[in-house]
Amino acid sequence: MKSKGMWFLLTGILIGGILVLLAVLFNGTWNHNNNMNQDHMMGNDSSTRQMGDHMMGNGGPMGHGATQNLQASDEPTQPLPIPTALQPDRVTGDTVYYTVEATKGTSRFFKDGKKSETFGYNGNLLGPMLELPKGKTVVIDTINRLDEPTTFHWHGLVIPADMDGGPHQAVAAGKHAQVRLDIDQEPSTLWFHPHPMGLTAEQVYKGLAGLLYVTDDAQSGLPNDYGVDDIPLIVQDRLFTDNGELDYDAHMNVDGTTGDTILANGVINTTFDVQTETLRVRLVNGSNARNFDFTLSNGKNLIQIAGDGGLLEKPVPLKTISLTPGERAEVLIDFSQVEDDVSLEADGVTFTTFRVGELDKTSIDIPTTKTRERSTDEKADRRLTLFGMGNMVSINGKTFDPERIDIEAKRGDTEVWEIENKPDMMGGMTHPFHIHGVQFRVISRDGSPPADQEKGWKDTVAVAPDEQVKIELTFTKTGTFMYHCHILEHEENGMMGQLKVTE
Repeated sequence: MKSKGMWFLLTGILIGGILVLLAVLFNGTWNHNNNMNQDHMMGNDSSTRQMGDHMMGNGGPMGHGATQNLQASDEPTQPLPIPTALQPDRVTGDTVYYTVEATKGTSRFFKDGKKSETFGYNGNLLGPMLELPKGKTVVIDTINRLDEPTTFHWHGLVIPADMDGGPHQAVAAGKHAQVRLDIDQEPSTLWFHPHPMGLTAEQVYKGLAGLLYVTDDAQSGLPNDYGVDDIPLIVQDRLFTDNGELDYDAHMNVDGTTGDTILANGVINTTFDVQTETLRVRLVNGSNARNFDFTLSNGKNLIQIAGDGGLLEKPVPLKTISLTPGERAEVLIDFSQVEDDVSLEADGVTFTTFRVGELDKTSIDIPTTKTRERSTDEKADRRLTLFGMGNMVSINGKTFDPERIDIEAKRGDTEVWEIENKPDMMGGMTHPFHIHGVQFRVISRDGSPPADQEKGWKDTVAVAPDEQVKIELTFTKTGTFMYHCHILEHEENGMMGQLKVTE
């Protein structure tokens, strides 16, 4: 009898321990979801609980990495807003001067909805496009008109750490700072957003995101008439209250905040009148946590010509283009044989419809770039392991400490890093891994060469559960830089480290 009683006691302790562990692992993941209103009015279907895996934008079994199911909107269509091309304050010699202000505003997302408090750069929501000419110096006066600290992070720019806008360069409410950016990298589509510790996810969710175009007068052949045959699409998902408001606190998920409604350049259900046979579209995944699979409604190919940091080795025709948060892709869409309207879809849901009328003929010459192939079995100089979910995320078993330097390197050094995504008891989720201050090359995925659409410069790379990705990077700028998961809630929960580059 004693042995049987002891067996029951030990079994009870074991089961209790497992339940406690599960409760800790899921801490916060469901708390906010359970508070959600189930009826999602304002023209969309009801909100569903966050479920399914973040597996390159597709659904999966119940577990963490939970996500809202995207739903089509029956809101009236609206013309796609094209972010303003910010005009310089002045241009002197080889220097261009801009002013960028982080401001508070209001935005109405639904025809019959209530206005929301939103953030924007030089406006109510999102921000302008800043042209950064290659070979020039760009000086930006940054002003924080919010009631809280923020930073101005120039995502994808290869610049010294003290200009980068990471969490160490906070601009207090009501203050301003000046950055000097020497532009010395290939033409590309970059973006800027805040990076203050503990506030990044909410500030991006409320609207802080803008565009950076690195340009080169010598580059020709591609569509480049901004807003006509060359358009940006900042694609984000958001969840709204019953009266159509954004409410980050109500919907925040520590494992990555997602929504059921797609916005293109801050607007639901957009249209764009195509005027030329070939349209260049610059896709930016500006979401907090969602991966997107982009397709055309007619099943035709998207022609990807560039990734995060510039041109690919050659154009790549793709039925589907997958982007994790922070990643970008430039694509060409051929409308020369299209007579009906065509929609751009994310995970099968239409968010922008291209209306096709009489088209101007276009002649394009797609430039390409060559890269040096590296052996896929190149020995790794460093190994970084991404692991966890929710509040329990880490890199190499550690969470972010602003007083700790995790990696030290010398300027001019070239290294190979192996990034591993270690699966957990729930299977794991894809982590977009981003490094500040460098552009890198993908060498291999699980020992195999990268796909053609990854054979170009990158600053953010998707790493799936149980996958090892090798990258090669050269340190050309000095200072202390961040590297982190670009699921913004994971970043804030400590899935971030510090790289110090010295002379």
